[in-house]
Amino acid sequence: MPTYAVTGATGRLGRLVIEQLLDSGVPATEIAAIVRSPEKAAALAARGVEIRKASYDDPSTLPGAVAGVRRLLLISGDTPGQRVAQHTAVIDAAKLAGVERLVYTSILKADTTANPLAPEHKATEEVLAASGLSYTVLRNSWYTENYTDQLPQYLGSGTILGATGGSKISAATRADYAGAAVAALTREEDGNAVYELGGTPFTFDELAEAVTEVTGTTVVHQDMSAAELASALENVGLDAGTAGFVAALDHSIANGELATDSDDLSRLLGRPSTPLRDAIRAARA
Repeated sequence: MPTYAVTGATGRLGRLVIEQLLDSGVPATEIAAIVRSPEKAAALAARGVEIRKASYDDPSTLPGAVAGVRRLLLISGDTPGQRVAQHTAVIDAAKLAGVERLVYTSILKADTTANPLAPEHKATEEVLAASGLSYTVLRNSWYTENYTDQLPQYLGSGTILGATGGSKISAATRADYAGAAVAALTREEDGNAVYELGGTPFTFDELAEAVTEVTGTTVVHQDMSAAELASALENVGLDAGTAGFVAALDHSIANGELATDSDDLSRLLGRPSTPLRDAIRAARA
């Protein structure tokens, strides 16, 4: 039976976790990939990883998916309003199966932040704490890819729009967060643990400077109010709800809610987090 299982294993983070487990020397026979669509996991199956079909939305599939697993990584769902029920179903299945430790990907400062994404993470942490399972919570800040994926837009317009008020954000790459998840899954932990994870903080001005330096194309940061940002995003095609949500996330950055001086990420990785310019270079490549 596999030692480790990863939910959402064909997603961008889950796939990286499994690849890093394999690259670290964990035998494929000790890893299970829990997926909704096994056909999307063909590359993992080819490496010898066991593929188990299950869905957060069908609790009846979950006990079999986690059966025999000692350590489970629960990667948070991506459906707003459904996450607590989905995560609770996984937690219940893990408890029933006798999972020794559950690792959950939460959000930075989940118990104190006003970030609009946080309530479902906070509620999940509360369910996990009440479950009786041994657990590790990985409170991830933003992905650097939230910005590097927008390089074509930045370079095309010459502008990075934001409503962050000059505040810093402790973003890190998915690969960095995957490395932290691998460390949390494989290390021996006394009791429960909560890690506040984030990379070296940067402002949007510093992001623009880094993009300019790496690409050779001048890009500037244009800061505005959250309301102005929402309006600007609507003008480029976003619907009002999405534009308002994005602006609210920037407002959370402005309030310092996605920045941390914790060194938990580098300690779990055993190295510094990936520098911003390196992430931009990788995205350009």
